[in-house]
Amino acid sequence: MKDTVNTAQGLQGKRIVLLGGTSGFGRATAIAAAQEGAEIIVVSSQQKRIDEALANLPAGSKGYAANLADEQQVEELFKTIGEFDHLVFTAGETLQLAELPALKMDEARQFFNLRFWGALMAAKYGSPFIRQGGSITLTNGIVGLRPWKGWVVAAGVTGAVEALTRALAVDLAPIRVNAVCAGMVRTDLWSNIPEADREAMFNDVGSKLLTGKIGEPEDIAQAFLYLMRGNFSTGQVVVVDGGGVLV
Repeated sequence: MKDTVNTAQGLQGKRIVLLGGTSGFGRATAIAAAQEGAEIIVVSSQQKRIDEALANLPAGSKGYAANLADEQQVEELFKTIGEFDHLVFTAGETLQLAELPALKMDEARQFFNLRFWGALMAAKYGSPFIRQGGSITLTNGIVGLRPWKGWVVAAGVTGAVEALTRALAVDLAPIRVNAVCAGMVRTDLWSNIPEADREAMFNDVGSKLLTGKIGEPEDIAQAFLYLMRGNFSTGQVVVVDGGGVLV
């Protein structure tokens, strides 16, 4: 009989790189992984955010500033970091929503630069440094499964990232590649909406979910940890949405 694996220790001593690891899902995942004994490396475009994140992480954690939509900077970043075990991509700017007649194509193309092309570049330049048994986990949203009016570009990006996840799993095997598909969660993603309107939206959406509330970053972090620990999941998109696609 094979020994039982203690999954609670699955990340002990693992080196984890979190692109976008200074806020939202990434920050919550960095903290949760550190609590399991992982060595944490966070990356953001803003040094201030890196400093703030490191203040809440164990001594020895590292941070790097890089524009993750710039190919040369992404390539140099991974050369600097060196070998590691798991790559988590949660980088993204605040939402820019518009119904189709008002959509500005330059802004729509820019939205893809970080969320899709940035993820692809991270996989391209990061994968050669991933140790045996390692993984890549991307980030997605349920708007690709259930679009709302005015979310054309966001839905397009999420659909593309879902397909990218499966394609990378085939291309990079045996490196495992998965994605976390989140519903509405209280993060900086919504910071461009006035606070009163934002809270009203959270309360309205939360009241309709099967869980009775919207998610918190810590809820989503558990899905990232699960996909990093699991050694038999690849090409999968794990939906964590409080039942959002069902209501």
